[in-house]
Amino acid sequence: MAAPELRLRAPAPGLLSLPWERPLAEWVVPEVPLRDMAVGPSRHLVKFVECDGALWALKELPPRIAVREYDVLSRLEEMRLDAVRPAGLVRQPAFDTAILLTRYLVGSWQYRRLFLRLPPDAPKQRARLLDGMASLLVELHRRGVFWGDCSLANTLFTRDGQVLQASLVDAETSEVHARLSDGQRQLDVDVTVENVAAGLMDIAARIDGATALRDQLIGEALSLRTRYEGLWELLHAEPIFGYADRYRVEGRIRKLNELGFAVDEVSLQPTSAGTDQLRLHVAVGDRRFHATRLREIAGLDVGEGQATHLLGDLQAYQARLCTEAGHDVDERTAAQLWVMELVRPTMHRAHAAVGHTGTAIQAYCDLLEVRWLLSERAGRDVGTERALMALARRVVPTDSAAQLMVVETPDVEP
Repeated sequence: MAAPELRLRAPAPGLLSLPWERPLAEWVVPEVPLRDMAVGPSRHLVKFVECDGALWALKELPPRIAVREYDVLSRLEEMRLDAVRPAGLVRQPAFDTAILLTRYLVGSWQYRRLFLRLPPDAPKQRARLLDGMASLLVELHRRGVFWGDCSLANTLFTRDGQVLQASLVDAETSEVHARLSDGQRQLDVDVTVENVAAGLMDIAARIDGATALRDQLIGEALSLRTRYEGLWELLHAEPIFGYADRYRVEGRIRKLNELGFAVDEVSLQPTSAGTDQLRLHVAVGDRRFHATRLREIAGLDVGEGQATHLLGDLQAYQARLCTEAGHDVDERTAAQLWVMELVRPTMHRAHAAVGHTGTAIQAYCDLLEVRWLLSERAGRDVGTERALMALARRVVPTDSAAQLMVVETPDVEP
């Protein structure tokens, strides 16, 4: 029997000792440390192995498809796009198969699991996920990636502050190009809308009362195109205005920054000789504007959505320091004190309050949001202790993104 060919990016003892010489279907517990995980519909056999202090997803594929997906995922990792990270590829010539090994996305969950826990009429929560999917598709297309099979089943979600970050899971049909044509982008969007609509209908059919929302769910699926096109237009439009109106450039940059995009370069070019009409072109970088800023001044490496929330907390803390000190306190000094005296101790308390679900920094972001909403309703600052109690009891405002935490049970606790 031909020996398997191993290509592991994490050559840990536990992974090396797995029975790679046998088909994945024959792997059983207790011989193999398999973890029972909920997965969506898949064309191929998928199993999860817990070893070397981590969780790994293993998918059995025809060799050609496995090599292609491994290469695409490696390219996505190089481009720092949101997708599962490839960890290895094992060819099994004896069975004419291959096993693709990826790192499990810690703290993530599938739309299917969340939808089945939410009340059928929860459009705000579904909108957050659709925004995440549209944003992911835009980012992939900006970097020349054609997904080919974007669907609810092929997307994982993680919480990032008060937004949801979508990540690509299945890259079997994906392609990486120098640039995508408008036709390729539209085809990808068409496939996404169709798949999401079908996925929503399939899930709704399993929930009592959800079938009455059929038309609404279809409308939500169709809104993906509008969400995608709106963001794409903002990033790629080249407006024309008069030389005297060039102040509008600042407004454009501010809007992009608010959405988390860093601006690499601004170009103003006359539309034709002898006129004062200028065409604006903005070169947009990665969507980590606030995260980069927070890392520079506070040394915290967090998601873009979390950074947006945390910077607001830092500004409030700095203002309080200035009032107490009776003089200005510079931002870096305030940031160091903020991390040491407030963020680190409080985020661990918040994490414990939610049963160590998700990450500690996300729990702190949830605490900030719940405290603000409770204070708004009470007409005064309710304080940290009351907000911690609300988190611990899962009694949080229904219009809060933290409400997702109430129904969320990630497959893996970090």
